Amino acid sequence: MTGRVFRVILVLVLIALLCKACIVRDVPPKIINNNVKHQTNLASAYTMPKNVTLNGIDYLQSQVPVGSFGGTLVASTIGEGPKTFNPFNCKDNTSAILSGVMYDGLFTTNPITGEVSPKLAKGYTISPDGKVYTIYLRHGIKWSDGKPITADDVVFTWQNIIFAGLGDTSTRDSLVINGKLPTVRKYGEDIVVFVTPEPYAPFLRMLSTSIAPKHVFYNAVQKGSAYFDSFLSTNAKPKDFVVSGAFKLKEYVPAQRVVFERNPNYYEINTKNEKLPYLDKLVYLIVGDLNNEVLKFEAKELDVISLQGSKVARYKSLEPHSDFKLYNLGPDTGTMYISMNLNTRKNEKGKYYVEPVKQKWFNDLNFRRAIDYAVDRKNMVLNIANGMGVPLFTPETLNSIYLNKKLKPYDKDINNAKILLKKSRFKTDKKGRLFDKDGNRVEFNLYTNAGNTEREAIGVMVKQDLEDLGMKVNFKPIEFNSLVNKLVSTFDWDMVIMGLTGSPLEPNGGKNVWLSDGRLHMFNMRTPAEGKVGILPWEKELDEMFNKGALATKFEDRKVYYDKYQDIVYTQKPMIYIYSPIRIVAIRDKFKNIYPSSLGGLTHNIEEIYVDKGSKALRQSKK
Repeated sequence: MTGRVFRVILVLVLIALLCKACIVRDVPPKIINNNVKHQTNLASAYTMPKNVTLNGIDYLQSQVPVGSFGGTLVASTIGEGPKTFNPFNCKDNTSAILSGVMYDGLFTTNPITGEVSPKLAKGYTISPDGKVYTIYLRHGIKWSDGKPITADDVVFTWQNIIFAGLGDTSTRDSLVINGKLPTVRKYGEDIVVFVTPEPYAPFLRMLSTSIAPKHVFYNAVQKGSAYFDSFLSTNAKPKDFVVSGAFKLKEYVPAQRVVFERNPNYYEINTKNEKLPYLDKLVYLIVGDLNNEVLKFEAKELDVISLQGSKVARYKSLEPHSDFKLYNLGPDTGTMYISMNLNTRKNEKGKYYVEPVKQKWFNDLNFRRAIDYAVDRKNMVLNIANGMGVPLFTPETLNSIYLNKKLKPYDKDINNAKILLKKSRFKTDKKGRLFDKDGNRVEFNLYTNAGNTEREAIGVMVKQDLEDLGMKVNFKPIEFNSLVNKLVSTFDWDMVIMGLTGSPLEPNGGKNVWLSDGRLHMFNMRTPAEGKVGILPWEKELDEMFNKGALATKFEDRKVYYDKYQDIVYTQKPMIYIYSPIRIVAIRDKFKNIYPSSLGGLTHNIEEIYVDKGSKALRQSKK
């Protein structure tokens, strides 16, 4: 995960706490396979870049060892590739990662401490009442085309793109405070002032959102949303991209690769005052599925790979005689879950999104709880993740500082599941087939994204677990973008196995998932025209918890609200969480300045990573 990838992983989530806090880990050692040790010593050795001014220009200066220039790092992405390179129009994680390589925000997150750290901004102040944010930009830094990065770009981005609702509106929606948006103004070339309607704890970190070059985006904005939605698509020419990040687009070959080249105007330097990044190129191969990704890594076509638990033991045995190292990054910061479609409404043609018979099942809490008890999480951890994971029961991950530890885990309990179904008058026939009280056979479709072999394996096991209850489950892996379309556009699905990226520092990043009118409220999705129609009592509670949690400014006060939201999800089961994988990543030995981090991943500092030209791994690759 690149440094910018870490900043963009917050397309759904990039919002966090303003206070310092330690990362809490509560991982039962008996479950986790500890063959790969956690690399905390390397992470703690990393020092964030510092501000320096040279010849009137405000640079970031790297504080890690000076490296050599040149070389390429080849990473990968699963699926069909990006749908856009416009950072404000990303509706899938691949597009967010790849577009995010090119565009920096005002701030980022320190990958070691979780604190707010400067990027395009060199500093900030917050007024005593917590509502006025004065942002001081770096003077003299430039876009890749040589034009200056100024307050005009910042104000334009926030006022004319984000607040205007162009592209994906997740960031704007997360900033609505008591029905109002913040305001933004410039004061000279290098100062921008944001004013929020109320003190808003997540606000500062939301300023990690990409900044657009006004001189490039202006015409697209003037032409309106329809044009903006296609602006900087995958059909755009590399010369059309003007960027602030360490790399800019050089080449895109559909279904094959995305190639980035170093931005010669990047504003970070090393201690010799030489401009970073060190690497000439950053390449993402579009590998299709996880098995193909492994084959390409073993063929030395890839330099870095995140391993499924089932692959770890083999790679650990190969490591001493190989050209790569393994790193344990701890529990994944995202979540995997099962969800049922609770939608009881009709589309514009008067047709129900979900068949009325299935609506009754999915909206029956006993039914959802029965499915929860039927899922054998421990078996999945052992057989799919090869022990490299921990059962998960809450929407907050195991390393979240907001994890509600009062919510206790439990094992599969098929008898309890059957009792719950019996309470709602479900019954089985002599062949063990399950029927509802009206005599309807319990049968539905279970979807996940094809190519993700881990989720496909989970789907097979979920199907088996639910068939133990007499349910007929039609498991249907489909192409990722088709699945996303079902979830957030057409709403025509029954049950799904999916995942969401997340931040262990800030639950508000999931606001669009949990708010009843959120754009990612998948389990009971509403169209913009519907608003909050048909809101369930516990959905209303979730709205209240997230609104209050964002307005509270002290960690202790916020945790009360976020504990409650987890309790609601734990009780109502709109999403049934499966397990949290342990992230094991391999990277070639030839790459130096590697400081693995639970928060930032393995290559959070991509601009500082270099190729050791004297390394054994490099000599072997040349042969």
